[in-house]
Amino acid sequence: MNAPCKLCEKKRARRHCPGLDGDICPSCCGAERENTIDCPSACEYLQEARLREHPAPPSEDTLPNRDIQVSEDFLRDKEPVVVCISEALTRAMEKEKAVDQDAREALDALIRTYRTLDSGLIYETRPSNPYAAALQDALKNAVAKLREQLTEASGLHQLRDADILGVLVFLERIELQYANGRRRGRAFYDFLNSNFPAASTVPSDAPMNATVSPSVIL
Repeated sequence: MNAPCKLCEKKRARRHCPGLDGDICPSCCGAERENTIDCPSACEYLQEARLREHPAPPSEDTLPNRDIQVSEDFLRDKEPVVVCISEALTRAMEKEKAVDQDAREALDALIRTYRTLDSGLIYETRPSNPYAAALQDALKNAVAKLREQLTEASGLHQLRDADILGVLVFLERIELQYANGRRRGRAFYDFLNSNFPAASTVPSDAPMNATVSPSVIL
């Protein structure tokens, strides 16, 4: 006979939860997955849920920064920049054990900052969330390093603020597409890590493997 669920202590435990290192019932697994439980990406029940649960794609009317166009031509032209920034975000989320909401706040703050730069002002938006702030710093450092590498290679300043802004908006829309609304959800992180691994040593001019739904390229 199965022991009681480690969470509710009422229903019978029928599956092992690696996030709790204990056995729980399917109901608690479904309700608490990525809400109160830090689910490791390798959990078979989390992976099965991801296949079944498909968050509704964001509608055009609800997208933030709708005025910024991110076309397929832009992504192809700026592919090394997309790869660089995406890999930096993956590494930072892995290091900080950050969740998707942290990434959303970091991207939003950076987008606001680059919007002011594009308008000729200098004003940095900083998230109060320390995890989001750490991600923001990691992305800023990645951009600064990329600018330095481009300048050393060509002697010219080739990376425009508008290009960085477009890439950040692209990542923001991907996060909105993959986020499942759970407080500790990391579906966006898992997407990044599968396409831009945290331990990647891929050169900056390597092809981008991410597949993006046309619905988020607006």
